[in-house]
Amino acid sequence: MSDTVPVPVSDAVPVRGFTAGPASETVPDPATVSGPGSIAGPDTVADAVVTVVGIGADGWEGLSPAARRELHAAEVLMGSVRQLALVPESAAERVAWPSPLLPALPALIASHRGRRICVLASGDPMFHGIGTTLVRLLGADRVRVLPHPSAVSLACARLGWAVDQVEVVSLVTRPAESLHTAIHAGRRVLILSADGRTPARVAELLTTRGYGGSPMTVLERLGGTEERVISGTASGWFLSAAHDLNVVAVECRADAGTVPLPCLPGLPDEAFEHDGQLTKSEVRAVTLSRLAPVPGELLWDVGAGAGSIGIEWMRAHPANRAVAVENHPERAVRIARNASQLGVPGLKVVTGAAPAALTGLERPDAVFVGGGVTAAGMVEACWEALRPGGRLVANAVTIESETVLASRYGELGGDLIRLAVGRAAPVGGFTGWRPMMPVTIWTAVKPFPRTPGSDDA
Repeated sequence: MSDTVPVPVSDAVPVRGFTAGPASETVPDPATVSGPGSIAGPDTVADAVVTVVGIGADGWEGLSPAARRELHAAEVLMGSVRQLALVPESAAERVAWPSPLLPALPALIASHRGRRICVLASGDPMFHGIGTTLVRLLGADRVRVLPHPSAVSLACARLGWAVDQVEVVSLVTRPAESLHTAIHAGRRVLILSADGRTPARVAELLTTRGYGGSPMTVLERLGGTEERVISGTASGWFLSAAHDLNVVAVECRADAGTVPLPCLPGLPDEAFEHDGQLTKSEVRAVTLSRLAPVPGELLWDVGAGAGSIGIEWMRAHPANRAVAVENHPERAVRIARNASQLGVPGLKVVTGAAPAALTGLERPDAVFVGGGVTAAGMVEACWEALRPGGRLVANAVTIESETVLASRYGELGGDLIRLAVGRAAPVGGFTGWRPMMPVTIWTAVKPFPRTPGSDDA
């Protein structure tokens, strides 16, 4: 059971002038809604005070006395059609979520200004739920949250799993491929499902990845009177569709010969589809150490080739973001495929020639230039866009591109290294070293602006 399960199309209803459609109990994860004011609305929305009550499949019977009092006192009760049906009729005006919810939410809250608003949420409202969105919109001091046990807590209780030792992946608003980064032999994973078809998608993904022997358990309608548990293995999964309210538990077991794909930088070159334009594994590991991924930061991967740097940057932490800029359309398509297969389908791919293609992109925390160093204005544009404290890393394999990096090193400082890697290869009946092309790596950190009164001491 997901804490944020989409409502069937038939449940969507018109709400006070908003267009009805396939409403969802969830809104985009706050991590995917970037920038201040992303869900800003009328100024009057800031005056609203909202109480959010978590409710489970057990409905009214499972609510605490405090939660029941809030619902009794509410003048306006908001939630999905399914959630509203779990609460007995009262004097409160009932407002079912419109679709799409996110753009309508500010005006919806503002339209009930001065009234006692109570919002229903599945499980814990602050765990992939509407509570986090309301806090972003109104501020923490304008939102009161009364949580219910989350689907994760209930599932772990049924399975006897330690909550702190389980990785949770929400597929409610994300593609199934997002699961790839959590799949490691011996690990336990709980997946919040988008709908009843999610378990079958998970089973197919695990089997294709080489984890077909992994035990899978689907827990439906947790906490409700019709709770059901279905078990099997990924490769032998037999259920095409479960109930929409479900959570999937996986114990990852690798099949014989499955190559592990760790989240540390330096994945095998074979993990990427490419046409030769690929930052090789050893160089990639060093390059990423210079880029220094920090959770939540944004990278520009300029001249991305196969997209390996941007992909590994995002694999380093779920909150990391990256934009891959590639001039060749066929490579751009390949980058998207690589990102999906390696668990970061959220990688943004921009097709176009840099530096012109960089115009309008969100300001980065780090920039990697892997191709096009010699293009006029390339390094200057990347340096200008970089945030203070951000890292610019550029690689060169030709004399011409080395000359550019040497010039920039002389102008801006930083660090300049040359990396030479040799790989063992057959030489007749013996083994010898086959050298790769040496790579020059320039790293520079953009200084913070000088403040008045600072000195050189």
